[in-house]
Amino acid sequence: MLNSSRRGALRSAVGAMVIGLGLTFSGSATQAETVLKAVPHSDLKILDPIWTTAYITRNHGYMVYDTLFSLDAQGNIQPQMVDTVTTSEDGLMVTMTLRDGLVWHDGAPVTAADCVASINRWGSKDAMGQKMMSFVESLEATDDKTITFKLSTPTGLVTLALAKPSSNVPFMMPERVASTPSSEQIADYTGSGPFVFRQDLWEPGTKIVYEKFDGYVPRSEPASGLSGGKIAKVDVVEWLPIRDHQQAVNALKAGEIDFIEAPPHDLLPLLKDDPNITLDDFNPAGNQFTFRFNVLHPPFDNPKMRQALLYAFNQEDFVQAVVGNEEYYELCLALFGCGLPFESTAAMDGLLESNFAKARELIAESGYNGEPILLMHSTDLAVLTNLAPVAKDLMEAVGLNVDMQSMDWQTLVARRSKRDAPADGGWNAFITSWTTGDLFNPVAAAFLNSSCDTALFGWPCDTRIEELRDAFARATSVEEQKKIVDEVQAAWFDYPTHIHLGQWTSRAAMTNNVSGLLQTGAAVFWNLEKN
Repeated sequence: MLNSSRRGALRSAVGAMVIGLGLTFSGSATQAETVLKAVPHSDLKILDPIWTTAYITRNHGYMVYDTLFSLDAQGNIQPQMVDTVTTSEDGLMVTMTLRDGLVWHDGAPVTAADCVASINRWGSKDAMGQKMMSFVESLEATDDKTITFKLSTPTGLVTLALAKPSSNVPFMMPERVASTPSSEQIADYTGSGPFVFRQDLWEPGTKIVYEKFDGYVPRSEPASGLSGGKIAKVDVVEWLPIRDHQQAVNALKAGEIDFIEAPPHDLLPLLKDDPNITLDDFNPAGNQFTFRFNVLHPPFDNPKMRQALLYAFNQEDFVQAVVGNEEYYELCLALFGCGLPFESTAAMDGLLESNFAKARELIAESGYNGEPILLMHSTDLAVLTNLAPVAKDLMEAVGLNVDMQSMDWQTLVARRSKRDAPADGGWNAFITSWTTGDLFNPVAAAFLNSSCDTALFGWPCDTRIEELRDAFARATSVEEQKKIVDEVQAAWFDYPTHIHLGQWTSRAAMTNNVSGLLQTGAAVFWNLEKN
């Protein structure tokens, strides 16, 4: 490896190539010079970051893949795999040239054709990608290093969408991989990012191993947010998905592991008091708890039933159940987050105050007849475990029949993609959390996407919301966009797609010999050093 012996370097390079070819290799990661042992927020079961929005898969994507553009620490769009980008005077042609030195983990060069296939796959799945592609008349690789967009209407959405920082991130993949339909999961995990996924060492539920890719050529700029040089400063990263949070904390305090991505809030005081442990916030903009409806099946196919929960719920019950400490949460009625550019309380008067009388009135108007509502309950993520029981109590308080079914998060992630009726393996609702980087405007917010069959799981279908999302993408000033945001929130009240349940932050924990955590909104492992 780069900072090890010549033998280690050869081993890493050969390992990267044989993994890319789907072969195995007999080396052990424990021979590496520097191993960073980290406890992620969840186990990793799904490896396709386009197929799912699950954050553990997004984080896996940042280990293995790279992006054309990225956001720096100030939220500015920066080139990543791209060297230059030009836009024609009429705004209808956007041309990008790839930078030198880009190679896949199997040694093949990254080409524009790879990137075009990757953009098309991502753009068929992601809410922001779908909106961007609606402006695209053609997308071509005009040579091995040149990507050309021909647009129907000028828009600034192209580079903004390709710099999307969170799920679904527009990760670049080889053309042979990106040709997989977005409705199917990929089976080849060759990337071009700073780490190689060691599929042969993967033990689901126990260990996920990534090795530094010596063939990765980082940008020359300093790391800033998700932009700049992605320099792997450790040889191996091992993810150890320890489900017992107290056990993980004890292991960190004993020096048996180096990093915990998301320790529960009730254990933060214990970590804060330990002089050998550092707490750091890689996502200061925070997260938003979110209740998601499935509009395909009764009773939430009726907007009045969905509106009823806007009145039945209150944010404080949810954030108190999980976070507890006011230092780490904020009651926030803004659909697109508080403290962010499009914060607005338009159309929010009287909502999320547990007005049970108003909720019961709307339920009666909907014609609800007591059918069970299947609420999926994630049990293995501390930040989600207590949310569904709170929702169940509030829903039952207004006369709803709630069938809360408990499962681990990865099972829930798989089930939420099913369109079947709840009695046949489908679902009516679940609760998750989004980083604010995923929802800070109407185009980025995946749960607001109301494009029917191409919308995210839950499949809302509303012409007015989609018209407003189009208008936002075409707007040429922030003032115009802010007016559209107010209209969006009014349209959302008429046709609720989800419910925002409070804004919160957390802290990562690491031993004092680990440094270099970047403020990225996602847990990334380049730039991390272990001394």
